[in-house]
Amino acid sequence: MSDPREPGEAADAEPVLPPEPAAPAVALTVPESARRLADGEWHRLHPATPFLRGGIAFVAIIGVIVVNARDFFLDRVFGGGREFEFLERFADSSLILLAILAVLVVLLLSVGGFYLSWRMHTFRITDELVEVRSGIVFRTNRRGRLDRIQGINISRPFLARLFGAAKLEVNVAGQDANVELAYLGSAGADDLRLAILQLASGTRAAEAAAATAAAPAGVGGLVESRVNELLAPELDPNAAPPESIVRISIPRLIGSLVLSEATVIAILAAIGIITTVIATGKYGWIFALLPGLLGLFGYLASRLTRSLRYSIASTDDGIRVGYGLLSTTNETLPPGRIHAVEVSQPLLWRAAGWWEIKINTASQAASSSGATAKTTLLPVGDMNDVHRVLQLVLPSLADEKSRELLECGLAAGAHDDAYVTSPKRAAILRWFSWRRNGFVLISDAVALRKGAIWRSLVLVPQARMQSVSMNEGPLLRRMGLAELRIHTVAGPISATIGALDRGDVVRFFDEVAHAAVHAAGVDTSHRWRSAAVAPEIALAPEAAAPAAPATAAAPEVPAVLEAAAPAAIPETPATPETPATPETPEDHA
Repeated sequence: MSDPREPGEAADAEPVLPPEPAAPAVALTVPESARRLADGEWHRLHPATPFLRGGIAFVAIIGVIVVNARDFFLDRVFGGGREFEFLERFADSSLILLAILAVLVVLLLSVGGFYLSWRMHTFRITDELVEVRSGIVFRTNRRGRLDRIQGINISRPFLARLFGAAKLEVNVAGQDANVELAYLGSAGADDLRLAILQLASGTRAAEAAAATAAAPAGVGGLVESRVNELLAPELDPNAAPPESIVRISIPRLIGSLVLSEATVIAILAAIGIITTVIATGKYGWIFALLPGLLGLFGYLASRLTRSLRYSIASTDDGIRVGYGLLSTTNETLPPGRIHAVEVSQPLLWRAAGWWEIKINTASQAASSSGATAKTTLLPVGDMNDVHRVLQLVLPSLADEKSRELLECGLAAGAHDDAYVTSPKRAAILRWFSWRRNGFVLISDAVALRKGAIWRSLVLVPQARMQSVSMNEGPLLRRMGLAELRIHTVAGPISATIGALDRGDVVRFFDEVAHAAVHAAGVDTSHRWRSAAVAPEIALAPEAAAPAAPATAAAPEVPAVLEAAAPAAIPETPATPETPATPETPEDHA
């Protein structure tokens, strides 16, 4: 953010007071408590924040001291062993008062430090950014721009739920760029998330409806309110449909974990170690097995608890995903923030017909809830569940033709369909999958079909493509083959497919270059609430002339393609998104 003063301001000019924060340009349709937190002023976090962030360890230390002091007192009064002989001599000396005074000073300093930490930890939300300031001696200032928001998570650890608190994490595009508000009041965290999403959506005051009335008063009694929050559904019924479009039964969830590759490898390792113990008679191998079993049990238990109460639904501000039993998390993914989708099926899941869906987003920061929870959109589901989730992520794939191509991309074996597959000479490199290995354009996305044993289908929205490249090593060049790579943001999904005919890849460049430029030009998903507003409402009278939907300030427009088609692209008005000098596929040979 730039300094509000003009660069040429005189040094001896009168001191200028900082301007009052401007009211947000968005008429927020959220309760008054959330509008008050998003007014551009600095606010403090939940009063229990110091205790939840670090005070628990302090209380544990105090508890250990109190327990030992109690045992020492009982030993002095009733007599006992000599384990406290050193403390007895210390108590009889003149240093006991100094020790008690030192303990009191440390206690007071700790409490004062926690209080100052809470007082100095403030945040503000404007119509441009979310900003957090923290630290007593060493100050930290962290900002996240609203037009770079990739999603908003609300996690409620079990202990925080007892205090009526929740952690709100704003995922921003970039490496470790997330902004965390830990902790806020649990009742208002969802409303504040909705306010941030409305500020980021591009809704203007003339476009928004009148603000809704304040939320109804809560039920009386602290205990009753805590119980209601613990039993409340993870998805807000007022913001999302009351029923999730996908339900994961506990038997299916447990079966998917048992049939996972990690479990199978651990079982095989256990069988090998037990066989070795029986054959050699040396039981020391059991100690080598025990840490692995404990680690596997913790991993499976973590995945199980994170997937319980799973729910996914569509809201006005994106896809809402919730999961968790005691500690719960729900995440909202705004439209246009998903850069790649992969539908995959491990070998052991094939008999049950189960699939898993993962996504790539621009936010690369790790979360305390685990990276799996941030990249896995559907832990396990059947074919119908896959189609329901894909229709949420990519609504353009809901037509009958797109659904047919998706089913061909997920089906086993070779098919006579629209996919451009590897030639027969590629069988030496793709023994089992050369008949399935292929790509096709589905509506406004590129689909890459891979694998015969471990099947997967990668979907990349054309408007989210960063670049396209073609690679030819010595062996591929001699065989007339090439590798195709679609570049997206970093994540668990790699949109790469190899052993394709070189001519097919060159023709793909021509086709995808025009499609990607057109998709980027008409994409308005980054301003999702303003996309459906009539021009006479969204624009001022003097700016009511027709204009392109995407402007130079659009944050989500992809970069110039690394390799464009040899054919000329029709002339368009000069914008930062239009490639100035297209390259040829041979530049990436």
